[in-house]
Amino acid sequence: MAGYKEPGFQDRVAAANEAREKALAKLKAKPKPDAEELARRKAAAEAKEAAKAEKRKAAQAAREAEKAARLAKAAEALKAEEVTAQQAEKTEAERKAARDAKYAARKARKGRR
Repeated sequence: MAGYKEPGFQDRVAAANEAREKALAKLKAKPKPDAEELARRKAAAEAKEAAKAEKRKAAQAAREAEKAARLAKAAEALKAEEVTAQQAEKTEAERKAARDAKYAARKARKGRR
């Protein structure tokens, strides 16, 4: 019984060329798409691209709306912080007025003695 014979370099090159020729022949035998099919494919590709563009525009609008909402929230927080600061100032002014009244009352008491 004869053993397995390893194919040599020339055999592998010939097999590769034969396979390449078969693939080319198969490709050439395939019928070309007609103009109607090409037009349909082109229309489908354009519709797909239009849908992608619309989706991108919608996503961009959503990002801009989210950014506007964040800016509005930040402005509201800043306004609230400003109001709080004004209240703190007012409270500080009220405290100062109360302290001054207390000192004036003490001075008035000491002045009576």
